[in-house]
Amino acid sequence: MPQQPHTSTLQNVARGVLGTFMVFAGTGHLTFARREFQAQVPDIVPGNKDTTVLASGVVEIGLGLALLLLKGKNRRRMGIGLAAFYAAVFPGNVHQYTHHISAFGLDTDAKRLARLFFQPVLMGAALYSTGALDAAQRQKPAASLPKYRAGKAV
Repeated sequence: MPQQPHTSTLQNVARGVLGTFMVFAGTGHLTFARREFQAQVPDIVPGNKDTTVLASGVVEIGLGLALLLLKGKNRRRMGIGLAAFYAAVFPGNVHQYTHHISAFGLDTDAKRLARLFFQPVLMGAALYSTGALDAAQRQKPAASLPKYRAGKAV
């Protein structure tokens, strides 16, 4: 059986910080920061904003716990899933910026704009800390097209 690649100490620390952050943020969705998170829900999202915030809080807690607990291939898949989650919530950050909504200490357009550039950093951290980037780099290239000599496939 092939040995599972291990993540480095730096990756483990980054994953621990990110997982803890996700659990904390998810808890905030359900409790102390609920109103501020509601302000970020874009108007195009169907349904009640509070329900969206509560549901995303549960998802964030689950993602954070999975980030902290999963191993091997499941951990790498979790990194990809978390990066996708960060991409999915990005419109909320754009909404906060374009509608000049103050929340989480982001009380100027400059601060809200700077936050937009932080989202790719979170996505990268999710991929890096779980080893998903390393696994993608180690993957063999897809089967190449047939080689041709004198007009015939070899």
